[in-house]
Amino acid sequence: MTWYQTLNEVLDLRSFSNLWFWIALAVMWSSASHWVLGVPYDMVVRAARKGGAAQTDLEDITRVQINRLLYIGEVSGLWLTGLVCFLLTSLVLLGFIYGLQIAQALFCLGFPMTIVWLIRFRAARRIRAEQVNGKLLRKYLTRQRLWTQVIGMISIFVTSMWGIYSSLSDRFNEDHFKPQGYNIFHDEEQTVHHRGGRA
Repeated sequence: MTWYQTLNEVLDLRSFSNLWFWIALAVMWSSASHWVLGVPYDMVVRAARKGGAAQTDLEDITRVQINRLLYIGEVSGLWLTGLVCFLLTSLVLLGFIYGLQIAQALFCLGFPMTIVWLIRFRAARRIRAEQVNGKLLRKYLTRQRLWTQVIGMISIFVTSMWGIYSSLSDRFNEDHFKPQGYNIFHDEEQTVHHRGGRA
C-alpha cells in the first residue's frame, strides 16, 4: 500500500467507513455525559459522599457555569440559534439530498448535541430561577446526565444503523456482492452482442 492510499484511507470522506468518525462519536458522547452543565460529574458523586466542602465546591462551580451559559444565551442566543439552524439545514441538504456522506456524518453528530444543549439551557434557567442547592441540585444534575445518556444511546444506535446502511449501499454499487464470474460472463455477453450487431 502506497503512502497515497494510506493518506486516502485516513482522510476518507466516506465517514461511516472511517475509524476516526466512530472514535469522534464515542469521545463526544463520553465527554457530554461527564460534563453536566459544564460541571464534571465526579464532583456530584464526591459531594453526595462527603458533603461539606465538596458540596460547597459543587454549588459554586455550578453557579459559575450556569451564569456563564445563560449570559451567552442572553447576549448571542438569537445569533447562535440562526447559525445552528443554518448549519443543520445545510448539512441536511448536502447530506440527504445531494448524497454527501461527510455531511450526513456531521448532521448525526450535530443534531443530537443541539438537543442536549437545549435541555442544558432549560435546566440552567430552572436551577437559577429556583435557587436550587444541596441534595436537590445533585438530583437535577444527575437527571440532566441521564437525559444526555439517553439521547446519546439513541443517537449512537441511529447513527450506527444509518452507517451500516450507507456502507452496504456503497458495497452493492461495487463488485463485492456480485456472483463469481459475473464480470467474465457479462463481458462475453457484451462481446457477442457487439459482434452480432456488426454482423
